[in-house]
Amino acid sequence: MPKHFSGTPEQERALSAYVKLLRASESIHQEAMRPLLSENLTASQFAVLEALFHVGPMCLTDLARKILKTSGNITMVVGNLEKRGLVVREQNPEDRRYFNVAITPEGRKLIGRVFPTHLDKIVELMERLDHQEQEALARICLRLGKV
Repeated sequence: MPKHFSGTPEQERALSAYVKLLRASESIHQEAMRPLLSENLTASQFAVLEALFHVGPMCLTDLARKILKTSGNITMVVGNLEKRGLVVREQNPEDRRYFNVAITPEGRKLIGRVFPTHLDKIVELMERLDHQEQEALARICLRLGKV
């Protein structure tokens, strides 16, 4: 496939690496999330349930920060999970101006059922890389993620 951008070698190298990183990330993410579709869970809904399951109740701001979403988006995601009875909002006992989001027993049951399958899929996808490559990728991603 011919390249369409012509720039300095540094620009072409950076753009090529960036595009490959995004394509790989999106491809892996789509494959990992596919099984969750049968549970009618979006990636954001799964992320909220997983965070609450493993970390415990959180305020909306912390939850949004944890799953890398905006406060407006997290409000909608939590609202949809609340309608399904998977989470509840509880007034923060330490500061009544804030609400914590907590997973319900039904939410625990769902995430307890789907998380192991999701984790197995991630392990399967990442086994395209050997152990050293996975560790190197993790180190590189940490460096890229530090802004």
